[in-house]
Amino acid sequence: MQAVYNIAEICARHGITDVVLSPGSRSAPLTLAFARHPALTVRVVPDERAAAFIGLGIAQAQRRAVALVCTSGTAGLNYAPAVAEAFFQQIPLVIFTADRPPEWIDQLDGQTIRQHNLYGAHAKGAFEFPVDTSHPDAKWHSARIVNEAINLAQAAPAGPVQVNVPLREPFYPKAGEAIEYDEDVKIIREISLPSSNFDLVDSGVYSELKQAKRMLVVIGQQPANARLTAALTKFAAVFGAPVVSDSIANIASPTPTQQGNSGAYYPEASSLLAPASQLVTHQDVFLAGMSAAAKQELRPDLLITFGQSLISKSLKLFLRDAAPAQHWHIQASGPVADTFRSLTRIIRCEPEQFFSRWASAELPARETLEPWQRAETGAAAFLHSFFTAEAVLNEFSVFRAALAALLPQTALHLANSMAVRYANILGIPQNQQIEVFANRGTSGIDGCNSTAVGAALAQPARPVVLMTGDVAFFYDRNAFWHNYPTPNLRVVLFNNHGGGIFRIIDGPRQQPELEEFFETRQALTAENTARDFNLRYFPVSSFAELEAALPVFFAAETGAAILEVFTDSKTNAAFFEEYRAAVKAAFA
Repeated sequence: MQAVYNIAEICARHGITDVVLSPGSRSAPLTLAFARHPALTVRVVPDERAAAFIGLGIAQAQRRAVALVCTSGTAGLNYAPAVAEAFFQQIPLVIFTADRPPEWIDQLDGQTIRQHNLYGAHAKGAFEFPVDTSHPDAKWHSARIVNEAINLAQAAPAGPVQVNVPLREPFYPKAGEAIEYDEDVKIIREISLPSSNFDLVDSGVYSELKQAKRMLVVIGQQPANARLTAALTKFAAVFGAPVVSDSIANIASPTPTQQGNSGAYYPEASSLLAPASQLVTHQDVFLAGMSAAAKQELRPDLLITFGQSLISKSLKLFLRDAAPAQHWHIQASGPVADTFRSLTRIIRCEPEQFFSRWASAELPARETLEPWQRAETGAAAFLHSFFTAEAVLNEFSVFRAALAALLPQTALHLANSMAVRYANILGIPQNQQIEVFANRGTSGIDGCNSTAVGAALAQPARPVVLMTGDVAFFYDRNAFWHNYPTPNLRVVLFNNHGGGIFRIIDGPRQQPELEEFFETRQALTAENTARDFNLRYFPVSSFAELEAALPVFFAAETGAAILEVFTDSKTNAAFFEEYRAAVKAAFA
């Protein structure tokens, strides 16, 4: 088992500090190797699906690879949703799946499935650990495999990698037998040097920038980066270009940094950047109501994009219809999607490098900015006026109040379905250093709780807030089934007792099967969940109760807590219809 024990040592030497494992017998050698390693923080989460998303949340927060360990059989399959999310969000996970030795595959042995390349196209790579490492060459091969897997997971674009580890009995050391790690274990490091000599002048980029009359910058999902924000702000000012940002783009947020293994959050001193006048964040509002003629003013002839996915369907549809003559996507490595069907150039560098390159350029004024600024100002004014009137309790208004009550430096996790959409319409509070996370790689509801729990474990000194609907919350209740305190975690749960989004989106809401087959009504509340997992519980059924609860709920001394807001699905849908009608009237 020495080669197996050395897996933990190789992970530690590569800077991996956190391991999330789920108990099992076949995985016992791996479990013991990681659990006894002095440099590793190992957490046990019984539910593999929750465990994988918790690992993803830790990796998101710490911005480095996390190791996952599970036993053989369907345990590894339960990792699959989080693995797919990590693949599309480019988050490094190193997954060690214990397995039966190859001679027992397909022989009706217990807890045995076909685990080779278990995640298929949703992992960057899959490695098979040698079943017999007694020969020196096999031991060398085993160490090489683990090094290659870790390097591949962390190389740009980062992502999940599987190492399948077939193990024969006996699994457990004898009583009193120590587990030791080889001091001379093989380590292979991969170093990526940033390119500082890319020439955008000779490539024709400079001349095309000068010729563009109507320029637009659009940002997809990305982690907060203060230096990029600064470079982009200067670029936008020089070029007079509007910068359109979804809430998950974090363009006005600071860069969190880590110190040691404590997970403490320290905002950079220079990171509190005021949003540029070119910044557009309310595109979901005005694009939803604008006429085709009004949108004509917003069409760019040069579209510059970077980052990953967009939330805003209105923005995606607009850009596909706009068909700019030039669409440049800035991405240092990896495959590039042609989301808007107009891609003409891929620029292989970091976005920060690209935008800082032109900070002092002398270029003619653009025609694009003023219509976007006018629309952005109008959308902000519209939202302010729309929500001032008295309304019956509804989740849209409550969501707005909860966003406004967030503490500075919060890590805000948005569940899929309506939560992430409400936030994108309303916008994230500015100048609060709030960083936004959402599982928009696959946009599933299956790990929203667990990802937030992982973030809370990784950064215990930082407020972590999850805003979620009831279906996503109850689907992932096992996120709280572990033995680790998360006093910084707050969950704002919007419970309308069903899949309320289906009353809002066109299609299902017009069908007679809506309530039974789409909404799937349920009578659950979070009270028992809070009791089971020792979370403080705040039930809210009115605006007055909400106003009284929010300050106590978010207070640091409150500890881990759930604020459950009870609303009526039909009332929510009716209020959202009022909003949509008002948008059309305001921006037609």
